[in-house]
Amino acid sequence: MTTFHLADDSRPQSVTVSEDLDKSPIYSTASIRKSVSLVSDEKSVVDDLFRWIDWLRRRKGQDLDAVATKRSVFDDPILCKHYWPKPEYENIHRLDIKARWTYREEQALVRKIDWRVMLWAAISFSALNLDRSNINQANSDNFLPDLGLTTNDFNLGNSVFRLSFLCAELPSQLISKRLGPDRWIPMQMTLWSVVTMCQFWLTGRTSFLVTRALLGVLQGGFIPDLILYMSYFYTKTELPIRLALFWMSSNACAIISSFIAFGVLHMRGILGKAGWRWLFLIEGLITLIIGVLTFFMMPPSPTQTKTWYRPNGWFNEREETICVTRVLRDDPTKGDMHNREGLTLKRLWKAACDYDLWPLYILGVMFGIPIGPPGTYLTLSLRHIGFNTFTTNLLTIPSQVLGIITMFAITLASEIVNDRSIVAMMEDVWALPCLVALYCLPDNPNPWVYFAIATVLLSYPYTHPIQVAWCSRNAGAVASRTVNASLYNMCVQASAVIYSYIYQADDAPQYRRGNRTLIIISAINLGLLYPGTKLYYLWRNRSRDRIWNKMTSEEKAHYLATTTDVGNRRLDFRFAH
Repeated sequence: MTTFHLADDSRPQSVTVSEDLDKSPIYSTASIRKSVSLVSDEKSVVDDLFRWIDWLRRRKGQDLDAVATKRSVFDDPILCKHYWPKPEYENIHRLDIKARWTYREEQALVRKIDWRVMLWAAISFSALNLDRSNINQANSDNFLPDLGLTTNDFNLGNSVFRLSFLCAELPSQLISKRLGPDRWIPMQMTLWSVVTMCQFWLTGRTSFLVTRALLGVLQGGFIPDLILYMSYFYTKTELPIRLALFWMSSNACAIISSFIAFGVLHMRGILGKAGWRWLFLIEGLITLIIGVLTFFMMPPSPTQTKTWYRPNGWFNEREETICVTRVLRDDPTKGDMHNREGLTLKRLWKAACDYDLWPLYILGVMFGIPIGPPGTYLTLSLRHIGFNTFTTNLLTIPSQVLGIITMFAITLASEIVNDRSIVAMMEDVWALPCLVALYCLPDNPNPWVYFAIATVLLSYPYTHPIQVAWCSRNAGAVASRTVNASLYNMCVQASAVIYSYIYQADDAPQYRRGNRTLIIISAINLGLLYPGTKLYYLWRNRSRDRIWNKMTSEEKAHYLATTTDVGNRRLDFRFAH
């Protein structure tokens, strides 16, 4: 039995590490709970999982001045050196493994990060959705007839956009890692906002396809870039909820955008131009303003917030220490690279060949298909069954509002039960009966019946935030996380390319053939893909447990000192499922 000391600013603490450490995986919370016991009369290092339900309840009588520091591998003097950040890591001067902080300090810091980092990330993401979804609102104002296009041309335009978006994912990530997401993200926003405004002058099929391609190239990689940036500030248990808020901002943006469209589309006829032209121009201008402001609103890291226009920075020295230390205690691999370090081709190839992430890529391709076509065609379908331009835009709002609620609820549920596979299935559980109802509608349905079914369907609990965080967690290293997040998002874009061809013009207006296809895919997701993914990760974890648990303490230390495995290839890594 080994005893060593941890100290903070007030008093020393004795820490005892038992021989149980030899029998369980290092990275398992359960193993740390078993292997480390603290001897202190006033303070302790907390090792229980952070639960959002506790945050919501604010337990009566909770001692906010108790130590909130979580246990980690840094508390073991033998293992600590194997997880220490590289010297070039930009925040290393603020890492203090002896630092202790209270719940009160941590909550105040996280609130500050939410207001400074999360809020602007949500605004930036809203700008993305404003410019990539306004074509659906333009459809309610005779966009296709004005340009002499058909719904098949519209499908082709969506495919061109998604393919361009997909192809730009990895190159964008390479640029982002070299320049830093704090520089590349605002550059992307300002560039695509100009293209959005140029859609004011669309003349026909060619210009439509060209602008779709340019928007895809410039917007590709934006989402993984922003998620990577947020991971600098949040722990892995905090990130999923923030990603839910992140995507909730998308729904909020859609609501605001519907009201903007309601007003702007009334401008049809001004200067002899269609309302949809003014929509592209005004929303592109809004994004341009947000993009320019983003240059000043995204510091490179928690310890680099001071600049000539922000001389005092966002955090004091104590807050920087807490911010950096808590993130690295939660995930030491975040110190593997600095924020201006580019990816080598070798690391890129190794991450791409990580077959343990392939089940998540398959889910990325399949999970969005059942919902995609009904959502894309909502405005066209509402116009077809008799609603006018302005009513159509207002009728898209209820599903967006309900979607915010269900998305937050499902993400919260995932963290409460600590499950991803089964919880993420709820999107298809929700969608399947609604798709069956759409399939069974008569040829000339009551407009309000169709609206009710479509609204319930599109109010589904969006599980994409859960799966993005799941992929990031299972990547296990910054280099892998960057590439794998891009590959996952590429699969999501491939999904959109696939579903853009499920509703065909010869199947209009009820799209029975298309809805039958969606029902089959939803059943495959429920019966095969999600359960199969969970079983795969359970098998992988048990296989590693058998090897790791047989190793002695010396063998484990030797492995950590000599292994060339990184991220999720290491024997001490366990996959989330």
